[in-house]
Amino acid sequence: MGYSVGQVAAFAGVTVRTLHHYDEIGLLRPGGRSHAGHRRYDDTDLDRLQQILFYRELGFPLDEVAALLDDPDADPAAHLRRQHELLSARIGKLQEMAAAVERAMEARKMGINLTPEERFEVFGEHDPEQYADEVRERWGSTEAYAQSQARTATYTKEDWLRIQAEQEEWNGRIAAALGAGEPADGERAMDLAEEHRRTISRLYYECGYDIHTGLASMYVADPRFTAYYEQIAPGLAQYLHDAIMANALRHV
Repeated sequence: MGYSVGQVAAFAGVTVRTLHHYDEIGLLRPGGRSHAGHRRYDDTDLDRLQQILFYRELGFPLDEVAALLDDPDADPAAHLRRQHELLSARIGKLQEMAAAVERAMEARKMGINLTPEERFEVFGEHDPEQYADEVRERWGSTEAYAQSQARTATYTKEDWLRIQAEQEEWNGRIAAALGAGEPADGERAMDLAEEHRRTISRLYYECGYDIHTGLASMYVADPRFTAYYEQIAPGLAQYLHDAIMANALRHV
């Protein structure tokens, strides 16, 4: 006997009116009728409805859905492959959107008060809050963390662009010192290390020599920090570590 229009509507989570409309435009005609002339849907109809609803969920207009389903050259396996490709692309897009929302939430918590457009303009694809939870867990109870949050909360887009430009300029100078063969415990490298420490103190939190040497150890122990400096210049992570250590000894 098949299924009534009401049963199918309940199965699929659509309205009876929707099923009537699909019948009227020839998109989903029920396979049979009851003795009283009521629509009756069979399993083949339900399979077609499932495909219709899938394409509709992805935003396809009804005429395109009809063209896809009525393509004489497409077999059921082809439809499944196409649906898998479309669904995978949709999942990827949704994951990107979810990640963007998470970054926005973390930025709010960390005090980076920029609009999404401003954050993209300043940081590009780099996520400044990628390790926010880890930072909060490790240093959230410290005075340095509180200072950093308070200061960054006041920074505008222009401030972040200036900070980024300063960082890139300093990166270029320390990479040049490494490339020129300047020893890590030489005056030039140690002066750059001292500038690095003072910049942190000026922009984020009071960075004493004990904190600075702790950062230096992290630059070579944590592969994420190492990778950041290595992409600037091979060997730079170790070079900066050694320069910071030498500078700290110079000032103790």
